[in-house]
Amino acid sequence: MTSVASFFLPAVFLCSAAVMFFSKKDTLSLFLSGCRDGARLTYDLLPTLILLIVAVKMFSASGGMDALCRAASPVCKALGIPPELLPVATVRPISGSGATAAITELFSLCGPDSSAALSASVFMGSSDTILYTLSVYFSHIKAKRTGYALPVSFAVMIFCLVFSCFIAKLML
Repeated sequence: MTSVASFFLPAVFLCSAAVMFFSKKDTLSLFLSGCRDGARLTYDLLPTLILLIVAVKMFSASGGMDALCRAASPVCKALGIPPELLPVATVRPISGSGATAAITELFSLCGPDSSAALSASVFMGSSDTILYTLSVYFSHIKAKRTGYALPVSFAVMIFCLVFSCFIAKLML
């Protein structure tokens, strides 16, 4: 049996070809210009991405992650946050793939049905990679003053962390 989803990609290509064929504009030049702009943007953002990846790896390899999690553990217990969730919460604002690796490790340690794993899943769905997003956006527009973007983003992330633990406790 075939589904509607199997026809979606060919339909998009056919519609795009029809629009390009019947358009009075030079769509090939517009397409190539868009590709050129996308490649230029990728080239401009590459140093920022490399810097973030190297910084995350260095922080984890140096033992800083473990030290930070041990130091924050008493505060998190008081807020109702499982200590096993701290590596995910620490890496999430910096790296999405690092947070995915941390949540995979959390699943293997605590099990996917544990309170910490459920909290981590809700947290991953409700938060974003703050430093990555801000650095990409602000470096692209060449912003010199970012105002309150970073502190507000971290405040929202902490809210997401506490609220995801609350939601997970309600669900269990």
